[in-house]
Amino acid sequence: MISFLTSAIEFGVIFLLGCVGEILTEKSGHLNLGIPGIMCMGAAGGCLGVKLCYLASPTPNAFLVVLMGILFAMLFAGALGGIYGVLTVSLRSNQNVTGLACTIFGVGFTSFFLNNAVLTEGVSANLSQAGLNFFNAPLPGANSLGWFGTIFLNHGVLVYLAIVIAVIAAVTLRYTKAGLNLRAIGESPATADAVGINVTRYKYTAIILGAAVAGLGGLTYVMDYMNGIVGSTVDQTIQGIGWLCIALVIFTMWRPALAILGSILFGALYILASYIKGISFVQMSLLNMIPFAVTILVLIVTSIIGNRETQPPASLGLSYFREDR
Repeated sequence: MISFLTSAIEFGVIFLLGCVGEILTEKSGHLNLGIPGIMCMGAAGGCLGVKLCYLASPTPNAFLVVLMGILFAMLFAGALGGIYGVLTVSLRSNQNVTGLACTIFGVGFTSFFLNNAVLTEGVSANLSQAGLNFFNAPLPGANSLGWFGTIFLNHGVLVYLAIVIAVIAAVTLRYTKAGLNLRAIGESPATADAVGINVTRYKYTAIILGAAVAGLGGLTYVMDYMNGIVGSTVDQTIQGIGWLCIALVIFTMWRPALAILGSILFGALYILASYIKGISFVQMSLLNMIPFAVTILVLIVTSIIGNRETQPPASLGLSYFREDR
């Protein structure tokens, strides 16, 4: 049970980062179905950042390795988020089609990039070493606190960074002027524009920042959960996780604070099949469907209740034409 809960938290923060990134984007009124591809881009960028550290020095500084991985992951993911922003904000393209195109591009680019640019010159072992020694380093004294230390303190830096990001996002959206302005834009961009809020700037900021946060989810999967081991199907695995992150947004009702618990639940459900002995392939497939089924159930229940706090932003998925105001 201790091993299961520990793995659920480690895997759950991958969902948490993707979910919080999508929440920030959707709060601006944009439905970004490109999150799976953006998370793949984050994995590719993070691996490149780690590789550059080892190419510069055989024994790089641990802090520098983690910092470069995080920065490059956010840079690559943010770049794809910026492309999505240009197409949907400035050019007013269909958000669903643009998001799907970003997913296709991100997954394909990551597969090509990792196999032809990153996993060369024998750096696979270096990435694995970085995952074990740097990204996965537990907090001091975690092993001396028994089961509590193993479950809650025996994680790498990315796990705690994800929780901090979720808390900051929750506080910002609820209690700050910038967060309230962003929520206003998501509900009615025309009204927000009329009172002097720069709608375009807020939309771009939310989309790019949300993409950068989601990209950290791809980095966490490779460097934390997989210990730096990049397999041939890493892009397809992250893509599947990305779709669940979008479902988790609905499950948590667009609340970053609730996403912390929801992501751990999704993480537990995702790995549950691997902890049950003697089940068939069909039974395993049914268990893997539970997160989707639970999300659909939550969507039905919240629709019946009709509470405004449980509904998506009113302008979600709709392009804003200032000329129509």
